[in-house]
Amino acid sequence: MTHTDLKDLGGIDLVAAAQQLDPLTIELRRMVHHEPEIGLQLPKTQQKILDSLTGLGMDITTGVSTTSVVADLDSGKPGPTVLLRGDMDALPLDEDYPSDFQSSIEGTMHACGHDSHVAMLASAARLLSENKSEFTGKVRFMFQPGEEGYHGARYMIEEGVLDGVDRAFAIHVIANMPDGMFFSKGGPLMASADRFEITVEGSGGHASMPHQTIDPIPAAAATITGIHTMVGREIDAARSGVVTVAHVRAGTTNNIIPPSAFIEGTIRSLDEATRSTLHASLERVATNTAAAHGCGCSCEVIAGYPVTVNDEAASSLSGAVAGELFGAETFVEMPQAIMGAEDWSYVLNKVPGSMAFLGACPADLSPAEAAPNHSNLMRLSETNFHRGVAMYAAMAMVRPNEN
Repeated sequence: MTHTDLKDLGGIDLVAAAQQLDPLTIELRRMVHHEPEIGLQLPKTQQKILDSLTGLGMDITTGVSTTSVVADLDSGKPGPTVLLRGDMDALPLDEDYPSDFQSSIEGTMHACGHDSHVAMLASAARLLSENKSEFTGKVRFMFQPGEEGYHGARYMIEEGVLDGVDRAFAIHVIANMPDGMFFSKGGPLMASADRFEITVEGSGGHASMPHQTIDPIPAAAATITGIHTMVGREIDAARSGVVTVAHVRAGTTNNIIPPSAFIEGTIRSLDEATRSTLHASLERVATNTAAAHGCGCSCEVIAGYPVTVNDEAASSLSGAVAGELFGAETFVEMPQAIMGAEDWSYVLNKVPGSMAFLGACPADLSPAEAAPNHSNLMRLSETNFHRGVAMYAAMAMVRPNEN
């Protein structure tokens, strides 16, 4: 694949232009961070985004089922439509690292960097709107709520966000990766994520007389052991699969055998065959282990996000673009996928595209020391947000050609 030289595309120094927007980028990021919102309804965040796009000459629509924002920037010249995404939502935990823009909402924190995604995408929209004559086609800016388990991308797809889109690109910051470095790979990038719930049904009674009960706790314990053993015995070691029991609940006090025990956890995989195998095996192990202990069992798998699969050509293009903008050493080809999940997977199931991770490790810490995403102490370096802005803009402007 060849691609346009982006060093001086149409007379624009994209990196310098993005750096000039640093004050706006950082201000918006901190405003969103200070007032985090969870789920599909994020009215304060939506308004901040709308305010940031005012006067940029874009066709803006807001969501019906969510507080999404879709902004189209038309160059007025024929060309592809490129979609760029920034997710908007926060997580349900308290922020324990103090700052001037620390979360003001109890139990809610931007612990996954979505505040920075919003800010970088808004600045990219401004950069491109000010240089509309320098690209062809259309850019669609997808500001998406509900990534953290609420399937926000799916709602936006149902409302037409992908209509007419030719390719798509997203950035995700990672707090414990080196600041300013991009990381990605073609093919599976992130795992599918499904949730399971198992209830083991027994018969309760006095803890001093277990022979008069059908104790669900030993059955639940054996089920947990069986589930964790199952993966290594049923999945080829060359394939990736994870099943983790993360929540167990049974009983009320020390001298009562409860009538039931509840087990909950997650299933992760990087291909649909492994995903299906794990679903079927989980139900078999849970049902038969409970039966061996004289208990009944209900087992439900709740489907979550599919595997996030980067288009090979699109991922290669993002690496070439990052290399030209910032230097070849700034893009690292990941040796393997990670087992986290993303609802960007819904987009990549429909149109060719990719996601790249942007490291944002704080300057006073090494990546090994930095609190990871989803931590109550997670924080980001703002030094290289301009790289995200320039990368978004460049991925909208570049026109790849097949050799």
